[in-house]
Amino acid sequence: MTKVQLTVKLWRGLNDQDLDNISRVHGVYGFFAVRPRPTGDELFVEYDASRLAPQDVRRNLAEHGLPII
Repeated sequence: MTKVQLTVKLWRGLNDQDLDNISRVHGVYGFFAVRPRPTGDELFVEYDASRLAPQDVRRNLAEHGLPII
């Protein structure tokens, strides 16, 4: 297991539905943490790089309806 941290920019602020979607992302195998940064325009993501590549992380976030750039 290789823990990697990544910051992903958002094209808009998060709403209540986005926060629900973030909790669903935690159910995807390989994700350890997904949480908004204090600035509100980015997400902090910690994941297992032996299971997910950066493009997999972004794809999963987008598939869960998160407004990533």
